[in-house]
Amino acid sequence: MSSPFDEWFSKRRKAWFPDVDEMMRDMDKMMQEAFKNFEKQVPKNLVKERKLDDGSTVREMGPIVYGYSVKIGPDGKPQVRKFGNIDAFPNLLGGGLSVKEEREPLIDVIKGSDDIRVVAELPGVNKDDLHLTADEKSVTIESTTGEPRYRKVVELPEQVDPKSAKSTYKNGVLEIALNLRRKSDSGVPIKID
Repeated sequence: MSSPFDEWFSKRRKAWFPDVDEMMRDMDKMMQEAFKNFEKQVPKNLVKERKLDDGSTVREMGPIVYGYSVKIGPDGKPQVRKFGNIDAFPNLLGGGLSVKEEREPLIDVIKGSDDIRVVAELPGVNKDDLHLTADEKSVTIESTTGEPRYRKVVELPEQVDPKSAKSTYKNGVLEIALNLRRKSDSGVPIKID
């Protein structure tokens, strides 16, 4: 039920902002198109049915998680990192949407004077289900068994010594410390033949 104010504003809005109404209709049409076949794009293990007390059946999808983490980096510029299990979300309005079985965890990369720390939030995961690998430029975090499943390749801001990696996991928070790779001032001697 609309109020007299809603009716008055509706009439004035059409007169004052005709482009806004057209833009809202276009946006509504794009959103309906994007979500039309949404269930077909969700992995089968994320679609569940359950019976209600009255005997009817309800289909549920999820968990479907999507978000951004924003922080100001040491250079003063914002660093934006996404997390969740929806891929290609910016293409949603163009029709592209993909839900992955694995989520991307919320990650923070902290550069110290001697090391780099990677902190990941992995709620609901057992320590034994985690698998970590590292090279000089990145760290891969995976939980491929159990629920929920996570996977993320974290690009590091500087090269590290992967053999120096140490990690702890407590209350759903994983912390990995890696020493920065030392640059030799004198260089490596080269034998002349």
